[in-house]
Amino acid sequence: MSVSESLGEQIGGSGIDARGATVAGLQQALSAGSLTSAGLTAFYLARIERLNPDLHAVITVSPAAGAEARASDSARARGQPRGPLEGIPVLIKDNIAAAGMPATAGSPALLGAASNDAFLVRGLRAAGAVIVGKANLSEWANFRSSSSSSGWSTLGGQAVNPHGAGRNPSGSSSGSAVAIAAGFAPLAVGTETDGSIVSPANVCGVVGLKPTVGLVSRSGIVPISAAQDTAGPMASCVADAAALLSAMAGPDPADPATAQSGEHAGDYTAFLDPGALAGARLGIWRDGSRQAGVATAAVLKAAARRLSASGAQVFDPVQLPDAEKISEPELAALLYEFKHDLNAYLGALPGDHPASLTELIEFNTRNASRVLTHFGQELFEQAAACGDSLASPDYLAARGEAQRLARTALDAALAEHRLDAVIALTGSPAWLTDHVLGDHPVFGTSSPCAVSGYPAISVSAGRVSGLPVGISFMGPAWSEPRLIALAYAFEQAA
Repeated sequence: MSVSESLGEQIGGSGIDARGATVAGLQQALSAGSLTSAGLTAFYLARIERLNPDLHAVITVSPAAGAEARASDSARARGQPRGPLEGIPVLIKDNIAAAGMPATAGSPALLGAASNDAFLVRGLRAAGAVIVGKANLSEWANFRSSSSSSGWSTLGGQAVNPHGAGRNPSGSSSGSAVAIAAGFAPLAVGTETDGSIVSPANVCGVVGLKPTVGLVSRSGIVPISAAQDTAGPMASCVADAAALLSAMAGPDPADPATAQSGEHAGDYTAFLDPGALAGARLGIWRDGSRQAGVATAAVLKAAARRLSASGAQVFDPVQLPDAEKISEPELAALLYEFKHDLNAYLGALPGDHPASLTELIEFNTRNASRVLTHFGQELFEQAAACGDSLASPDYLAARGEAQRLARTALDAALAEHRLDAVIALTGSPAWLTDHVLGDHPVFGTSSPCAVSGYPAISVSAGRVSGLPVGISFMGPAWSEPRLIALAYAFEQAA
């Protein structure tokens, strides 16, 4: 029996299992009075307290969660619910600030940072959500070492994939994905620079949506790269991811990248169309998973058949030219951006903490016996050696080449066949956690969307030896409505 199979537990007298709880089902129970938000929140807090020592999905719980839940019940009793997430518990990845809970990125270096709500957290509260705590993550969002173990942080320990003994949850939004898979909350927020939402969603068997860069504000989030960073929803189903995105998206004056967001943000649940695959034009990108084993490749074949049987016109295969060349200039650009963006973030962050990347490296060196136990900080050191200016010719060449390759690859495939979306396996099944050699995934297909700034949504599509495998729906900028519709229809067809 897998860990996930032993996690069944009914929420109060609602008849809802914690692992499959949906926003719609919980709202129905809350409206009917068979649940209260206070009771629901207490259930999840107790479940976290009992099970988190084995799964390490949560770094800290919010001391204010109970009071927030009682306030939600009062609003509902007055007939004045604030929004569609009224009373629904949400976990926030711990590189996102929330009042009273500093964004630590999993590192003790930021425990002394002062904390107000990030812009997106204010949006969640306005929609009625109860912030129950902070999810574990790969420390510094997996941008500290090239030989890291995903899901490990100094503060949170090693997050555990509930679908297989010793299996890794992937990173960096590891805790967010594990929390959804294990039923620690119905909704969680992750962040992605390249693969950090969709990859954990893939191996943990949940839904992860990486939005268009600029749809969701990055204010109050520990940065890696303003060119690629975005927060996004993680949930057990597409409908819940759409509901969470609706509350997160929107323009923020403090994040210039969101200037166009107001033209696109809205109620994404309006696009949940079970018939959306009929007549859709979809291209299957097989080269991205050419290293997949036979059983994993069979998941993509079965998905293609399901898409076709649901009425889609499937072009199989399609090519993403030179996609394999993206990673080299991408890393070169990210090193410059990380130094620039993190120094700016730390320099403006109130509280007691390292004020620069250089000071952070010194902190880690002083605390090596605690912080550098499993892997080093060579990416920090490489970034520190980069120039300080993003006007550097070397930086501009790297970012320009990475973005050109990513956008050309996707745009070429989308245009050649007039596609609604490109479909690919999101990544390989979960590997075994290895604190000696680090991560060893076989493949992943996140880079084209991550580097271009385009959206992608990963949905579970099958299993290999009991381990989940997902497919990604990838589209052009601001195509979230269409991708949500397609992913929902695929999910319903299952």
